[in-house]
Amino acid sequence: MDKTQMYADSAPVVPSARPVPTGQPAPPVRAATGGRRGWWWHLGEMAIAMLVGMVLLEPLWDAAGTLLGVGATLARPEVAALVMATNMTIGMSVWMRHRGQHWQGVVEMAAAMYVPFLLLFVPFRAGLLDGDALLLGGHLLMVPAMVLVALRHRHHPPTAVRRHPAVVALARRWPTGLALLMTVDIWIDPRVLSPWTMLVLPGGYLVIGLARRTLRGPRVLAIHLAGLAVWVALTLVAVAVSGRTAAWLVALGWLAHAGWDLVQHRTGRVVPHGYAEWCAVLDTSLGAVMVLAILTADG
Repeated sequence: MDKTQMYADSAPVVPSARPVPTGQPAPPVRAATGGRRGWWWHLGEMAIAMLVGMVLLEPLWDAAGTLLGVGATLARPEVAALVMATNMTIGMSVWMRHRGQHWQGVVEMAAAMYVPFLLLFVPFRAGLLDGDALLLGGHLLMVPAMVLVALRHRHHPPTAVRRHPAVVALARRWPTGLALLMTVDIWIDPRVLSPWTMLVLPGGYLVIGLARRTLRGPRVLAIHLAGLAVWVALTLVAVAVSGRTAAWLVALGWLAHAGWDLVQHRTGRVVPHGYAEWCAVLDTSLGAVMVLAILTADG
């Protein structure tokens, strides 16, 4: 016997996977959920998506109600409950599909948004509940309904989501879309913001920089502290002068900060690129609306 054959005979045997008998289906494959912590994180993500849907879509409903003259109808408790459920469902569904959740789970989770309110319509119509109780009760019943749906689908594997290139391109620009949605209300009702709102502009960079520890170095910190001083001074001047001059200072202050955002977006040193993009679009939109409001008032 040669050495090669001797080493082959003495090598440990690695057991192979047990073959599946012919004619029998393979055992189901369960998706890794990351344990109990991952499951709760999944619920938390959906809750955040629901809140985002409510915040971003509510101004659109208000604008539609004003333009179409149905504001009073939208303000009715039962209609307001369905509108709120719709806003939450849209936000949640978009996020669930983004995470690869199958449509069955999305539809069942959407039902968990609507069914609690629909069930409470009966006592509401009977006069046993008022509008506030209807909204509160619907939200309280919604929580266990969401948990039951999440438990039911906790082992389902994610699905492959085919996205159109245009959708992918728009998704990459989500900070821009978010900023535009947040300014819908002021575009419909142009007005000049309070001078004190300008303090938020440099404050956000300092807070994020401290949290990310990206303000290290005397030069970086000094630049942002100088920016804080400039906008604080601009705010104080606008408060002191008031009137039309103050309005122009506020509008120009927001527009000037958009330039600051572009510089920060290019460097990417202190804040994430997404935040800088969102801030630049938001500041530009608000500044432009305030200029429009000033010119309209002058006319």
